[in-house]
Amino acid sequence: MKPSYLDASLSIEKRVEDLLSRMTLDEKLAQMGCVWSTQLLHEGRLERSAAREKLADGIGHVARIGGATLLTPRESAAFANEIQRFLLEETRLKVPAIIHEESCAGYLGRDATCFPQAIGLAATFDPALVGEIGNVIRLQMRAVGAHHTLAPVLDLVHDPRWGRTEETFGEDPYLISQLGIAYVRGVQGECLAQGIACTGKHFVGYGASEGGMNWAPAHLGARELRELYVTPFEAAICEAGLASIMNGYHELDGVPCGGSRALLTDLLRGELGFDGVVVADYFTVDCLRGYHRIAADKGEAALRALEAGIDVELPQLDCYGAPLKEALGSGRVPIALVDGAVRRVLRAKFQLGLFEKPLVDAVAASSVFDTRSQRALARRAAAESIVLLTNERNLLPLGKNLRSVAVLGPSADGIRLLQGDYHYPAHLELMFGRIDAPRPVPKVKDPKSPIELGECFPPMVSVLEGVRRIVSPQTEVLFAPGCDILGPSTEGFGQAVALAQRAEVAILVVGGRSGVVDGCTSGESIDRAELGLPGVQQALVEAVVRTGRPVVVVMVDGRPLTVPWIAKHVGALLHAWLPGEEGGNAVADVLFGDVNPSGRLPIGMPRSVGQLPVYYGHKASGGRSQWKGSYTDSPATPLFSFGHGLSYTRFEYGSLVVEPREVGAGDLVAISAEITNSGARFGEEVVQLYVHDPVASVTRPVKELRGLARIALEAGETKRLRFELSVEQLAFRGLDEQWIIEPGAIEVMIGSASDDVRLAGAFEVTGPPVRLGGRRRFTTPVRVEAAC
Repeated sequence: MKPSYLDASLSIEKRVEDLLSRMTLDEKLAQMGCVWSTQLLHEGRLERSAAREKLADGIGHVARIGGATLLTPRESAAFANEIQRFLLEETRLKVPAIIHEESCAGYLGRDATCFPQAIGLAATFDPALVGEIGNVIRLQMRAVGAHHTLAPVLDLVHDPRWGRTEETFGEDPYLISQLGIAYVRGVQGECLAQGIACTGKHFVGYGASEGGMNWAPAHLGARELRELYVTPFEAAICEAGLASIMNGYHELDGVPCGGSRALLTDLLRGELGFDGVVVADYFTVDCLRGYHRIAADKGEAALRALEAGIDVELPQLDCYGAPLKEALGSGRVPIALVDGAVRRVLRAKFQLGLFEKPLVDAVAASSVFDTRSQRALARRAAAESIVLLTNERNLLPLGKNLRSVAVLGPSADGIRLLQGDYHYPAHLELMFGRIDAPRPVPKVKDPKSPIELGECFPPMVSVLEGVRRIVSPQTEVLFAPGCDILGPSTEGFGQAVALAQRAEVAILVVGGRSGVVDGCTSGESIDRAELGLPGVQQALVEAVVRTGRPVVVVMVDGRPLTVPWIAKHVGALLHAWLPGEEGGNAVADVLFGDVNPSGRLPIGMPRSVGQLPVYYGHKASGGRSQWKGSYTDSPATPLFSFGHGLSYTRFEYGSLVVEPREVGAGDLVAISAEITNSGARFGEEVVQLYVHDPVASVTRPVKELRGLARIALEAGETKRLRFELSVEQLAFRGLDEQWIIEPGAIEVMIGSASDDVRLAGAFEVTGPPVRLGGRRRFTTPVRVEAAC
């Protein structure tokens, strides 16, 4: 007779309790741990002697088969099956493992579709698009036998010196919430048994580190923490059923997040109602000992992490292994803490359907990788992410029949430079060193392996190649890099200037190099003190501008850069972020008018690092120096504000209606307006709804985004947008630190950017103050209707 936990007709809770009751202590601890996939791999197959050593008592997680190997999808799926078969056939309780991967910008594995890095996805202001990308991630990860992703990043960032800015959705809690909800829904699917468990990270305030330095302390008040930084996590939990949470590496007020019961239990589970699994960011538990120094040994580190609420130690069983076992034996750790963590891990495995379907069809795995429709989606996402910052005298779009065009700059022909730190190519560099060639072909270090790294990527398109494909056969395309990303040499300037002088227009493609190894300018732990163009690229732009030819600058970087001189002196300036595999085609689509740009800044662009932090949602007392306003040497305003982005057409806003004019705490306010494309070509406008509470018991931001809509309009067409704003979304943390809705006037603003308000109105909240109980609302529904 089979045990109850293998009976799919029983409830998950009954199966969990039955399985837990059968476990030895070693088997329980194994479920709280992880093993690197590479520790089990030899020549593409499961190394059985290693499996007998590492998996004897089972295992909770297996780390990153796709992200840490060169295995194809079929090989990756076959390896995952071998691991699961071993657990099913050679362990006592036959508990399958959760295989986790990364997917910040698409599944991080060989041959997977490389979508734009997260900051680029944020620039689309398009939750529906993010949901489509999430669906692709789910299909590809499920095909290779993965079950859990360490994404999305829900950190809010106000200081782009932080290298991980590119992994975030930007500076605004509403935008981050909407994109996070869409991502989780797409990746997790309607049911986890057919989906991938998402991990919201990094809880909480990780993006607020002092000096923009990775793992540094964050200094946040309780109200700011909950209103801004916690909100995206709460939204993903409440509206999308987020399955997992990962802690931040940093500390808040002297307590590391990975060792904070106040954050991971009282706030996360108590206030927010989260009931999923909390996984440690890699090496977090031992960091309590070796980095933060709040534990004397690994056993004490395990106790602090377990008491705080971390259920699973990643990426390998260390402190939660022998040190925790010893601490349990000495009575320092109660077994109830272990049982609670193991319950949550087992519940997740049952929810994922692992016991019913532990294996996948390896032969079919490659069929869902980088298909034609997925590449089309990657191209559309990259194009939507491109932000047109300036366009003097309508220089863009360029004509495809130009006699000649010079494509210049170190990023023009480097497909590696279109990738972010959590794209697969960047992670290959951790294993095999830097990839510098425009078409990476170096062989792996193992002399027995015939694999060339270029074979591990899906086809990728550089900006130079994208331009060559889109212009007429008669157009002469000239190319010179001019300089390197980093380095002081200006020897290439002469050739670049000469080609610019020969051409009708010069396209300069400049920016940084994202990754996780030395020599990068952006990425995890790649923090910068300055935010100008790296190396001598600014001087290259200046030299080309002096030719007098029309100049277009395309920035390829994971951050908003400080480029005030360039913005003032070039004909057009675009930010393409880190656009992924179809980035070159997407940039060309926008430059030559096949796509009308519609991207918007998800984070403001500062004039200089001396302004930081500079963001639109500051308080009434912020955003300027009292009483003069600006700095003595610079305006206090950003170079370009949150939400900014130009188009090749014009949009007019009108007919604002706000109804009813008086509402109670539980009501909805309908805010509608008509948007007209008054230009001569099709375009998409990103309409943004902001609110402001002018008088409150605590200070409030001057603007808060509370609605957004991407609307497509043919030339001359008009549509009406109708936002349905819940009054609950006006709640804030009052003097008693409880969520409250106060009576009074509320200003509403509709515009094309945070500093480009086109329509303004107001309504009144009536009645006594109301404290919110239970969950809040996080989304403002919007309807697009034909204009009357």
